[in-house]
Amino acid sequence: MKSLYILAASSLLFCAAACSQTGAEGDNPYKALTLSTKGAEFVQKGTSFTFEYIDRINAESKVDYIISPLSMQFLLGMILDGAQGDTAAEICSVLGYGKGETAEVNDYCLSMLKQLPQMDKKTKLNIASAIFVDEGWPLLDSYKADVGKYYLAEVSNLDFSNGPASLKAINGWCSKHTEGLVPKILDEVREDMLAYLLNALYFKSQWSEKFSKSLTADEPFTDESGAKGKVKMMKQEKSYSYTENDIFQAVTIPYGNGAFSMTVLLPAGSHKVADICAFLKKTSWDVFRHSMDVCEVDLWLPKFETKYHIKLNDILSDMGMPRSFDEALADFKAMSNYALCLSFVQQDAVIKVDEEGTEAAVVSSAGMLKETAFMPGEHVVLHADHPFLYLISESSTGAVLFAGRFAGKSN
Repeated sequence: MKSLYILAASSLLFCAAACSQTGAEGDNPYKALTLSTKGAEFVQKGTSFTFEYIDRINAESKVDYIISPLSMQFLLGMILDGAQGDTAAEICSVLGYGKGETAEVNDYCLSMLKQLPQMDKKTKLNIASAIFVDEGWPLLDSYKADVGKYYLAEVSNLDFSNGPASLKAINGWCSKHTEGLVPKILDEVREDMLAYLLNALYFKSQWSEKFSKSLTADEPFTDESGAKGKVKMMKQEKSYSYTENDIFQAVTIPYGNGAFSMTVLLPAGSHKVADICAFLKKTSWDVFRHSMDVCEVDLWLPKFETKYHIKLNDILSDMGMPRSFDEALADFKAMSNYALCLSFVQQDAVIKVDEEGTEAAVVSSAGMLKETAFMPGEHVVLHADHPFLYLISESSTGAVLFAGRFAGKSN
């Protein structure tokens, strides 16, 4: 495949603005991802999945949430490698890819896995995948080869009949690959499972311009019901990429050399976070983020920590892949002769935002049942003093690593 730099004229302007804000120079220059033509297309298609996914989570969750569309794409990519026929077609459709494009999806995911962690020396980004299999119930060699090559996944055999030992191994892997932020995803290991598939993503980075701790203070925060409370509010007045419309204000806060950033989208007037999600679903994310202008922004941003767990069976089924969870219809025989259907797909995530920067981690996981199992430009003001949406994305492609809502309601 031909390689190209994902650099349109607008991207060049964005990068120049990012570099001027961050002072990226010396041994930590900013540069865009290099993707194949098909890979660049997949980034755009993946945006459709990203904002559909965010919209579904936003509607489902009644508390603050943090999720990772990118980690879910890697997990579903590994699941796709084991799927056949209509099951594979449904997964491709949910991800926004074309039917029969599994090989191209693999190439794209491998390119992202290799490049993303190398983009900013001030950002620590670790991505890891693993599959834990019940010994005596083997995966196909061809499947193990594909997930090892394209997702760098480690495949390990465990004795699921020894539940405590298997549980310790799986949860230990999660803790190790999230720097302890996600120490546990399972309460038990079941003998009717063929395998547990995992993707972990860990992100830690400093703001390009840190917030002064001396300015952080308790300030009012009003939730969507109108109830008022207090939050620790960080404050800074700097030049940021900014835009606004009738629905929301948006500001992009860069990390490190500008390779990654957080975009805060604050509802305007009587609008809610749901209205922002609806806007993003029908808008080109690439066009939107490159339409922002550099302004002096009087920024207030809560200092917060969010932990979140969600089971995704119903959401992914409603998005278009119900066969994967149906033992009568699922076809995962490209994974194993003993693969029946997915028992669950879930995400467990944590984010911490303070004056220094952001630390976030997620584990996306899935359980595959055995065949034998039986189951039923101006000075502007943006004070984030009410619920808001936030996205952490890679700058050259716009790929969204994390997305969340802060509403002042922790679990």
